[in-house]
Amino acid sequence: AAAAEAEVRLLLQEARESIEAARSYRRELQQRLRGLHQAREQIKDSATLTRDVLEQHFSDLKGTLKKLLDERLMSLLQEVDVIEQESIKPLDECQKLIEHGVSTADDLLREGESAVDGDVGQQNEKLCNFTKKALHIQLDSLPEVPSLVDVPCLSAQLDDCLLTILKNQIFRHGTVASRPPVQLEEFVEKPGGILVRWCKVDDDFIPQDYRLQYRKSTASHFEDVYVGSETEFIVLHIDPNVDYQFRVCARGDGRQEWSPWSVPQIGRTTLVPHEWTTGLEGYSLSSRRNIALRNDSQSCGVLYSKAPTYFCGQTLTFRQTVGQPDRRDSLGVCVEQRNGDDSLQRDKAVCISTNGAVFVNGKEMTNQLPAVTSGSTVTFDMEVVQLGPCNNEGGNFKLRVTISSNNREVVFDWVLDQCCGSLYFGCSFSYPGWKVLVF
Repeated sequence: AAAAEAEVRLLLQEARESIEAARSYRRELQQRLRGLHQAREQIKDSATLTRDVLEQHFSDLKGTLKKLLDERLMSLLQEVDVIEQESIKPLDECQKLIEHGVSTADDLLREGESAVDGDVGQQNEKLCNFTKKALHIQLDSLPEVPSLVDVPCLSAQLDDCLLTILKNQIFRHGTVASRPPVQLEEFVEKPGGILVRWCKVDDDFIPQDYRLQYRKSTASHFEDVYVGSETEFIVLHIDPNVDYQFRVCARGDGRQEWSPWSVPQIGRTTLVPHEWTTGLEGYSLSSRRNIALRNDSQSCGVLYSKAPTYFCGQTLTFRQTVGQPDRRDSLGVCVEQRNGDDSLQRDKAVCISTNGAVFVNGKEMTNQLPAVTSGSTVTFDMEVVQLGPCNNEGGNFKLRVTISSNNREVVFDWVLDQCCGSLYFGCSFSYPGWKVLVF
């Protein structure tokens, strides 16, 4: 009986495992069906969009070609009108001269015939007047009439070479691609932004430039956000918890036209943007409060972030325009805001000075980075390496910090006496002209 009961339990266990396997198999098949449905919809949607693009493009071409042909026809007709008017004008003047001569000859003939056939008593006087008048008119002077070979004979020269050229160009115009040469590869969340990476998927395609576009999920049109040779770009000014659609294309080496767009993909960030705190007299902020400008005020102090928005595992980036440096200048992170300090070169803070010196808890390290230059970036990366217990009362807490600037970096451990899930960032500059973007 015990053996039978054990066998039944074993069969039940095997049956339950088979049922679970069947469920898992069904879920996998359903997921694949959804994948097939998405693939089918992508083919249909992209085919519909491509038809619309082709029809609109060739409709625009027809309209443009008709307009250009109409303009050329009008130009040629106007040229015919000008030649006709300029050529007929001297003929009209000559015609008026001849018609005047004919009229004058008619009058002279009538007068001569009257003088010859008139009264004998008055005949002598009439004949004398007629003869003088005839000599004055110069009956042997005739206007010159051009021959037909000397006047224009208009014609139109129209050959078929244009049609041949257009035919060859039209038959080669446009292509239909089934797979774009580049595709979006990865989205990495950033505070108030998204790092977008893409890659080349066509081995035969040699890219010269890439073009990245994005749009909000509620927008109808894409807009350019990057054009260049890099294969990644941080898109800033992204609202958190909002879907954005991205696509990328490329331009082949030596080509002018862009490749087909990649398959659009959705990216989003859940991280709120980094912001500088407002109200410090020595600094002016941009509308989004992610750019701080050291103004001409004599007031000096540390400008902190609005909140502790930097978390370990992220990359904090500063990009700056330089002013006059000072050894007390600082860019870095700290555990807490502290009023009254003129620099982050203090305890519970790590920072880099504008001359490249690195400070940990107010002490300068032996290793030094290059001096900060205009347009360069300074990045902070941190990961947790915990030494002792971490609870409400605190404990030994170690962060491994990497600071990078101008293609060089320093790595060190920062030991704290309390747990820090998030940190403030800050900056201080003694002289005006410094401008810092944080992201």
